[in-house]
Amino acid sequence: MSVLIVIPARYASTRYPGKPLVELRGSSREAKSLIRRSWDAACNVSGVDKVVVATDDARIADASEAFGAEVVMTSTECQNGTERCAETLTKMSGEYDIVVNLQGDAPLTPAWFIEDLVKGLRDNPQADVATPVLRTEGRVLNDLLNDRREGRVGGTTAVFGADHNALYFSKEVIPFTGKTYGDTDETPVFHHVGVYAYRPSALSAYPQWQSGPLEQLEGLEQLRFLERGVPMLCVEVAAKGRQFWELNNPEDVPRIESMLCEMGFD
Repeated sequence: MSVLIVIPARYASTRYPGKPLVELRGSSREAKSLIRRSWDAACNVSGVDKVVVATDDARIADASEAFGAEVVMTSTECQNGTERCAETLTKMSGEYDIVVNLQGDAPLTPAWFIEDLVKGLRDNPQADVATPVLRTEGRVLNDLLNDRREGRVGGTTAVFGADHNALYFSKEVIPFTGKTYGDTDETPVFHHVGVYAYRPSALSAYPQWQSGPLEQLEGLEQLRFLERGVPMLCVEVAAKGRQFWELNNPEDVPRIESMLCEMGFD
């Protein structure tokens, strides 16, 4: 199966304008933009036929082309990354069996998250859309809860059924658990990793649907699939000692830089 990775990136983020061009420093203290680090993460994934950056902004396009990325210019009317991926697919030559949406705010995404995600979709022919979920340890759960207490919209959590099809995604921490967890304790909360794998038919259908009330309330694009009755397979991935966090707010920059340093990334 041929695989295309699309990295959707927009400049006019409501919560963090210009986020793709924010510079992050790792152990070498060399500054690399968020979009560059996301590109590097995508290029480390095995079994991928092509990687492109999809944007509607010339500043992001210029920065991406400067480090060697292939760029597809998309409309300013795209409401989210999934719509941007759908438009990108219409502009690509050749055909792809699986399209991966690696959102440009997740530079810490390990290659095996995406490899396991693609395998999950390949192994489940009845599934048209899949996304990774990562069981949290107490440290991450406590960070998620602290973000909510401080009024920040942080990471997304997911709940799914026995068939691993998603029941719901939320910016709130779900499911509720009243227990207190130590930093390394396993918890029942799953962190949603902001990556998606689609079959082209499901991706092409998505922009034709109106955004529903749950998508609008939560600000989560994947809820459009659930509101339309399209199952989304949750593929559990393993951290293998790697830390994971997404860049949602300016406050996340030092957190991610600390993680890059701790894990020895330049």
